[in-house]
Order: sequence, then structure tokens, then C-alpha cells
Amino acid sequence: MITLVLMTAMVMQVLDTTIANVALPHMQGSMGATPDQIAWVLTSYIVASAVATPVTGWLAARLGRTNLFVYALIGFTLASTLCGIATSLPEMVLFRTLQGLSGAALVPLAQAILLDTYPRSEAGRAMGIFGLGVMIAPILGPTLGGFLTDQYSWRWCFYINVPLGILAILGALSFVPETAYAPARKLDWYGFGFLSLAIAGLQLVLDRGEQQGWFQSPEILLEATLSLFGLYMFVVHSATSRRPFLDTRLFTDRTFMMSTIITAIIFVVFYGSVILTPQLLQRQLNYPVMTAGMIMSPRGFGAIAAILLMGRVSRLVSPRILVGTGILLSAIALFMMSRWSLDVGASDIIVAGLLQGAGNGFINIPVFTLAFATLPTELRTEATGFFSLMRNIGSAIGVSVAASQLVESTQINHGYLSEFFTRFGHIPVPPGVSGTAALLALNVNITRQAGMVAYVNIFWLLGALCILLLPLVLFLKASKSPQPTDFGAVAD
Repeated sequence: MITLVLMTAMVMQVLDTTIANVALPHMQGSMGATPDQIAWVLTSYIVASAVATPVTGWLAARLGRTNLFVYALIGFTLASTLCGIATSLPEMVLFRTLQGLSGAALVPLAQAILLDTYPRSEAGRAMGIFGLGVMIAPILGPTLGGFLTDQYSWRWCFYINVPLGILAILGALSFVPETAYAPARKLDWYGFGFLSLAIAGLQLVLDRGEQQGWFQSPEILLEATLSLFGLYMFVVHSATSRRPFLDTRLFTDRTFMMSTIITAIIFVVFYGSVILTPQLLQRQLNYPVMTAGMIMSPRGFGAIAAILLMGRVSRLVSPRILVGTGILLSAIALFMMSRWSLDVGASDIIVAGLLQGAGNGFINIPVFTLAFATLPTELRTEATGFFSLMRNIGSAIGVSVAASQLVESTQINHGYLSEFFTRFGHIPVPPGVSGTAALLALNVNITRQAGMVAYVNIFWLLGALCILLLPLVLFLKASKSPQPTDFGAVAD
């Protein structure tokens, strides 16, 4: 029952992200936002979650782990309701920020509770079952989001969290045991402040850089300076403080750090492609939102298939091979996506989605289990917080960079393609159309082609990033005991 409650909370959070991705084009139209502005709906949530995640351990010690878990569920559910009633982009960004702040503790607390509930010998089994349950959300999310948006409104993509949140709250109060309090523990507010400044400054640079002209803008220069200052002060303060914000023992564990870095980069790739795919399907390929959601759903099936296969072979091969296989599959899928055109068929999109989902399935569970295989028990809550922090930072970077590069690349390609059409050359126009209407029709076609080129270029870059990530897998060190990395129970 504890595992079921934790899975429900995780499904609610993951479901919220995948549903929102499909609904973004409709939200953009109703709020009058540009493509890079509507990305704030995702990045505001991710950044707020990233800033609030590191204090999870301190709050859990003072309030109790189960109490904090319940408070986070209540806040997340209420914020989801506010997102559903938002009438403008600023309101939506504010409510999504509240949603991220309140839900930041859900992932690290769920993982820490799960690891403490099962003995160390069953860690692989627990994470396998937990991961398999969470994979339901990527399957249901796009289809359910497309259905709700098509039949009702994008607002129901947030209202759907309410019944799930109520069930998780009741389950947590009934089944999840409370831990001991540690009210005397103090929070390193300087470290927290410097880290928050670094994260917030970086995200503002990524979100507003395209609109402000990047480093030609005084605003972007100021935000970049504040981010670097915050990072520098955080590092210096952590190295010199007797009780730093993050326990420095985390940074001395090679496997934990390598696992964290790999996870952050993988989430750059994953979220960078996830935010682009539904927009590509609906804007460039003219798929209805329901159809777009159904075509994206096979990613979840690919992840489940990978986990089932991994359960059969995990005792025979090293976890590093599993992680490397997942990264390679992700790269292949993205390179396939980089060869798409405006005539791409649904079968090609589904195959790429299956491969990308399988890649994520091979990566997530082994990386997480390896990350915590060699850490002392007392560092688990703090380690899960830092692990989630880096994952959120990677996600936010992926969303921001993909959105900004899409706008910039589309503009560049539009200008390049327009050079081939002049008043002295043959200009293809629809039959019976002339004058201004012909030029407008031509501009629409050029914009559509330029956008498609921008999408495939970004997919190629994300695939290349996966290839560059492969050497880091060699630095992962599997535990001498095979038990913590035993995923065989998943297949059972």
C-alpha cells in the first residue's frame, strides 16, 4: 500500500507534465503567447521545483517526512486547481510556480520513503516496481491530454490532478509511517540563497535571452552575472562552512556524481524533444490534438518493454551496458527524427517514439539505483533532493533551449529560404490566387518549411549530445554486491 500511494503521487506529477505538453499549443492560442513565452508554463514549474527541492531534507526533519509529503500533496492539488482557472499567461506562470514549489518534495520524499521501506537487498525490486508504475503516466498523459483538450478544454488537464491528489493524501495519512523529528537541525540559509540565485539567474537568461538579444542586452548580462556570482559563492561557502547546505560527502562519491550528471543531461535531451514533438505534430503536420496525443503515447510502451527486457538480462550484463544501451537508443531515435519532413508518416513517428521510450526505460532505473548503491543511509534524503534538483535543472535547460532555438532557427531559415523567391523568378502559388493573397500564401509555406528545418536541426543536435554523453557511462561503478542493482523482479 505504501508503494501504491507513492506511485499515485508520482503518476500525478508526471501526468501533469505530459498532459501539459500536448495542450501547450491550445494554451498559447487562448492566452495570446508566443512559442517561447508559452514555454514558461513548463519552465516556471520546473525552476520553482528545482529551487525548493534542496530544502526537502531540512523540512522533512522539522515537520516529519509523512507530514511534509501530505502538505506537498495538498499544495500541489490546490495549485493545479488554480492553474485550471487561470485567465492570462502571468497568472498561469504564477500558479505553475506555486505548483512547482509545493510539489518539489514529492519526488525526493517518495524515493527516500521507498528506499527505507524495503531492505537494501530489495532496492532493485522496489525501484523496478515503482518505475514500472510511473511509466503508466507517459502512456496515459498524451492520450488523456489530447482527449480532454479536444472534448472539453485544456483546463481539464490540470483539474484531473484533483481526484488523484485526494486519493494520494488519504493513502499517505492511512499507510505511510512517520519518521522521527529533528527540530534542532539548522538550515544553511546562505547556501540555500546562493544556490537559488544561481538557478534563478540561469533560467532567466535561458528564458529571456532570445527576446532580449542574448548578451547584447544589459538585462541578460546582469542575470548571467548574478547566476555566476551565486554559483561561485555557493561553492566557496560550501567548502568553508562547518555545516554546508549540501553535505560535501555527496560530491566525493564518484558513482553518485556521475549518475547525477548523466541524469541531468538525459533530461536536457528528453524534455528538449518532448516539448517540441507535440508542437511539431499540431503546427507543422496539422494533426488534431487527440491524434497527436495518441501518436506520442507509444513512448510509454517502449519504456515498459525496455524495463521488462531489462529484468531478464540485468543479472547477465553490467548496469553500465544497460545505461549505454539506453543512451544509444535515444540517440538513434533523435537522428531518425532529424530526417523527418512535412511528408513524414505516422508510422515513422511511432517507431521513433518507441525507441526513445525504450532508451529512457533502460537509463532511469539503473542510473538511480547505481547512484544510491554506495551512499550511507543517512544521506539518502539529502541525496535524493540533490538528484532531483539536477534532474529539474536539466529539464528546465532542455525546455528553454529548445524553445528559444526553435524561434531563432525558424527566423534564420525563413530568411534563407526567402532569398530563393524574387519578383524576377518563378513563384509557386495556389491556382486562382494572385497579388497580395499570393504573397501571403507563399509566406505561409515558407514559414512552415522553415519551421520544419528548425525542428529537425534541434533533433540532430540533441542526438549528437547523446553520443557525447556515452563516455561518461564508463565512470559509473557498479556495487560489488549484485543485490542493489537487481531488477529481475520487474519481469516477474
